[in-house]
Amino acid sequence: MKTESMHAGEFLLSEGAGNISREAINVAAGVALEPGQILGLVTLTGEFAPYQPTAEDGTENAIAILYGPLGESDVPRRGRAIVRLAEVSEAHLTGLDPAAEKALGTHFVIVR
Repeated sequence: MKTESMHAGEFLLSEGAGNISREAINVAAGVALEPGQILGLVTLTGEFAPYQPTAEDGTENAIAILYGPLGESDVPRRGRAIVRLAEVSEAHLTGLDPAAEKALGTHFVIVR
């Protein structure tokens, strides 16, 4: 049996008109990431990285959701993220906890 990976934007239930919900972002070097990964912003570099609630580098604050997949890389990568005005499916998010859900809500990204 073959398991299909999540498609870009599959976690989206709705978003603002046009592409107002999305932003081009720089993602820190590291492991491969799937769409729906909750992201924080590394304060020192201005790059997005997976949300880590126990970190102390800025990634402890959930502020975006990765839109499409990114491969593993030794250098920062360019990507897209949902940063505002969207409804998203809880079942399709990676790294979601109550604090992340609340933080995303302040950016009008609503978890359903």
